[in-house]
Amino acid sequence: MIIDLGPIIVAVVVIVLILVFFTVIPVGMWISAIASGVKISIFSLVGMKIRRVKPAKIVGPMIKATKAGLEVKTNELEAHYLAGGNVDNVINALIAAERAGMSLSFEQASAIDLAGRDVFQAVKMSVTPKVIETPEISAVAKDGIELLVKARVTVRTNIDRLIGGAGEATVLARVGEGIVTTVGSSTTHSQVLENPDDISKVVLDKGLDSGTAYEIISIDIADIDIGRNIGANLQSLQAEANTKIAQAKAEERRAMAVALEQEMKAEVVKAEAEVPRAMAEALRSGNMGVMDYYKLQNIQADTKMKKDIGNGVTDFVDKKKE
Repeated sequence: MIIDLGPIIVAVVVIVLILVFFTVIPVGMWISAIASGVKISIFSLVGMKIRRVKPAKIVGPMIKATKAGLEVKTNELEAHYLAGGNVDNVINALIAAERAGMSLSFEQASAIDLAGRDVFQAVKMSVTPKVIETPEISAVAKDGIELLVKARVTVRTNIDRLIGGAGEATVLARVGEGIVTTVGSSTTHSQVLENPDDISKVVLDKGLDSGTAYEIISIDIADIDIGRNIGANLQSLQAEANTKIAQAKAEERRAMAVALEQEMKAEVVKAEAEVPRAMAEALRSGNMGVMDYYKLQNIQADTKMKKDIGNGVTDFVDKKKE
């Protein structure tokens, strides 16, 4: 019996073609788009595959935008996807902005997304302000008392300044600087403790959100603690430093006095060394006789004896006193 393989081969080829067709051409996605009211041709989906664009990354956001009543173009979504943007996040941000009555265009949202910002989170923060807490800030009043201040800053996103605007770290740094300046200008720390809201008013009036991506709504002082007595510590350190300086100067004067004493002793020894030479010269030249010399020796011996006797008496008296 001879089996005709023609029909079988034809059937296999047809099945393969069908599989290739459904693999290359996302028919299911096209049907979903048509059912959702998105006007997109099947050839556009094929073109996306050729351009290495995942159709699901475009069709899904298109359906979402259409259902939300937004008008977006396929080419815009493809361009944003090819630029490395998050198409779904941009559409979510546009929908949230439209529901909140905010003015946000696709170009603006895509630019924010490509700048590395979370545009959807920015829109949510613009609608619902965020509270950020500063770390413990050390500030010193004029009376030298340290105050440890914590503040809560309520901010919301400024969409117009989101591109190129500074972030949360800059806001916290500026608020910290404002608190340090305000406390430092206070005469006493008790004034700050009595009126902590004065810090909020002064700092808020400084316009600290200038050039940032946020708008500061309020600054509230959460906690104030008393720290060290910086003034007393500085005075103590200054007194200690002055003592060391005085000691160093005194030691310098003592060393100079000792050196001067040694120089004077050296001069005395030098002068005493000249006496025998002078006497010899006087005897040689006849200015002094032998009897004069002996008389001088007797006077010196007598003087030495009296000095020794005086020292002995002094020592005896001292021992009696003991």
